Amino acid sequence: MQSNGFELVVNTPIETQLPNQDLRDATAVWVDMFNHAQHQIDIAQFYVYNQPKSNLDTVLAALKQAGTRGVKIRFLLDQKGVGISNPDTIKEIQSIPNLEFRVMDFSKIENGIIHAKYILVDQKTAFVGSQNFDWRALTHIHETGLKIDDSTIVKQILSIFNTDWSNQHNLVTNKKLIQYQKHKVLTKPLHGYYLLASPAQVTPENIYVTEDAFPQLIATAQSKISIQVMQYAPLGYAEGKGKRNFYPLIDNSLRAAAARGVAVELLVSDWNLKQPDIAWLKSLALVPNIKIKLVTIPKSKDGFIPFARVIHSKYMTIDESTTWIGTSNWTGGYFDHSRNLEIVLNDGQFTQRVKQLYQQLWLSPYAYDLDINQQYKTVNPAKE
Repeated sequence: MQSNGFELVVNTPIETQLPNQDLRDATAVWVDMFNHAQHQIDIAQFYVYNQPKSNLDTVLAALKQAGTRGVKIRFLLDQKGVGISNPDTIKEIQSIPNLEFRVMDFSKIENGIIHAKYILVDQKTAFVGSQNFDWRALTHIHETGLKIDDSTIVKQILSIFNTDWSNQHNLVTNKKLIQYQKHKVLTKPLHGYYLLASPAQVTPENIYVTEDAFPQLIATAQSKISIQVMQYAPLGYAEGKGKRNFYPLIDNSLRAAAARGVAVELLVSDWNLKQPDIAWLKSLALVPNIKIKLVTIPKSKDGFIPFARVIHSKYMTIDESTTWIGTSNWTGGYFDHSRNLEIVLNDGQFTQRVKQLYQQLWLSPYAYDLDINQQYKTVNPAKE
């Protein structure tokens, strides 16, 4: 599905009844982007995790070929992501010719992480999506992204990469950080194609800030909002044992939409089946006009795979012609503290294809209604 410089890129878990034969997946798109690179590749990721003979192995081979051809590569990884990365994958990336590898402690900027997953090629083409640089994302997880040829948005994404690349050096050398105070204000949320980014203080001034734009966008809904996310809770990060701060921005916006008669549908992964997240989901499900389904992807025939077999896509449609595709989970810590990117497309034809994608999962055997009276067993992504 391509429209005005944007291509919808979807990965669905193997061994499921979720075909999307008209759409390319991230493996095909990333390999194609790297094969056509002539001068420069920029990659920012939360973590990296390869497995031999996997689809990511094919991607890394294409990246290595690009470096061998003389393409200059910059690879930026988050410090917290190093701990969940495969050390051999990091070494493999570092060994690629003409590649400069940097690790950024983003927590020193906003107590967040680089959670955005994006690629830039020759300052002309970009990829933004939920797909991590992880073999599982390319084979065993439901993921949604965008290949972008829109020159304005590509330049904006490049300016974000350059800001973080420079600030990584500034953090290491104790120099002053590049920061921004004022930002472009969104006045026409239902017009055109545009980028949203977070967090505000390190987002260049010519880019809309996600926290400012999100409530505005939800407020435009007249009939229906459909959302697919891995994680939903009006609370901060679930990591560690610290107190999870209340983060009402998303929840308040959806409740307000439902209160004025908008039908709100929410598809979330079964990784939400833990306290207190499930209690908040049940609370939201009590609101008239809001319907929530959980999604469980069956185990692979190869057996249990940690942190896989899940829906990880982060997208939304509003009414008939507005689509949001991004990298944020819908909890606290993502719109406010972490580096994330979201693309908004006001495009009827594109939105109709995304709505088909949504309906495919909503009506699939993997989705089931959230029962507010049921005591659900907690799902542990790390082990059976």
